[in-house]
Amino acid sequence: MAKSKDSLTFENAIARLEEIVERMESAELPLDHVISSYEEGMKLLAFCGEKLAAAERKIELLTRDKTGKLRRGELDAKGADDDESKAPLTPKDEISLF
Repeated sequence: MAKSKDSLTFENAIARLEEIVERMESAELPLDHVISSYEEGMKLLAFCGEKLAAAERKIELLTRDKTGKLRRGELDAKGADDDESKAPLTPKDEISLF
């Protein structure tokens, strides 16, 4: 990775990953170059995964009230008033941005 991990952004990492994939798909590269590019890509992929996981955790915190229950309102499009929608999330609950 050309940039230090402190200055690397999610968007820069995605752009660099796209460059690596394009370069690896478009030319016959020496094996050593392919391996080093693959290694860089895997590091970038891990970095992006960490950033997405942090964003998911932050979004989860923002959607809870002070008691730990999910906030009502826009999150409950149907307006249902069931106990399940008011229950706090547990570690087994999966939250995903995509």
